[in-house]
Amino acid sequence: MSWMLLSAALFSLTDPAGDAHGDGRYVLPSRPPVSAEAVDLRRFQAAEQGRGMRFTVDYGAAQNPWNLPSGFSAGVTDIFVKTGRGGLEPLSDLNLRAAGGQWQYHLRVSGAGATLEEVPEGAATPTRLADPAVRLSGTSLIIDAAVPPGRYAYWVTSSVFSPLTPDGLLRPGTDAGPGQLQATRTGAPVPVDVLAPAGDLQAYEKGTLAAQGEVRDPRPLLLTGLGALGLLLTAAATLWLWRRGG
Repeated sequence: MSWMLLSAALFSLTDPAGDAHGDGRYVLPSRPPVSAEAVDLRRFQAAEQGRGMRFTVDYGAAQNPWNLPSGFSAGVTDIFVKTGRGGLEPLSDLNLRAAGGQWQYHLRVSGAGATLEEVPEGAATPTRLADPAVRLSGTSLIIDAAVPPGRYAYWVTSSVFSPLTPDGLLRPGTDAGPGQLQATRTGAPVPVDVLAPAGDLQAYEKGTLAAQGEVRDPRPLLLTGLGALGLLLTAAATLWLWRRGG
């Protein structure tokens, strides 16, 4: 079972082990061989770090099949952040859509580099920001990014890396082969693992990924409070008129 810990601006969520096979039927490439543990999400943490946010993504193992100087090259980590209103629903080029809101920030991290994008309020296209700082610590990626500190909702995915594609993503297909990521249908979601509770396969069955976490937005509570106040005032006025008429 997944568990969640929220304390101030800290968010932490564990992900089930051994589920880095998409819907359970993805076959990872064997040339070069990609370890399932190296693309298996185990935990995601978010915390304030100065004027930005620090994200820590734990994997089952660290692997460098492409021998990159960064020391890791098995997977691509995507983190989408919901910080407020507006944003986009498609989760970039992953063949997935966000459920539970729209994202305003998108981080992509691989052994070949890292990027950060923001969707300004009212905009329809992302804007590139300063690249995050990334380091590998054991089996964890530690990412410092210029995302304003706060408590947010997240969509986190793990895909297979390839230096042979323009965006570094090895997309699943129905063709079998040592260098292929095999799935059972064309157009399947790109990630082999997503941050989700055990047994939750809606990302692969419906193409939507549920957000994890929350956004501190007082407006819904304010509207609820105003609605309740209106009902109380209406009830009080009705009672006053009834007594006056009696």
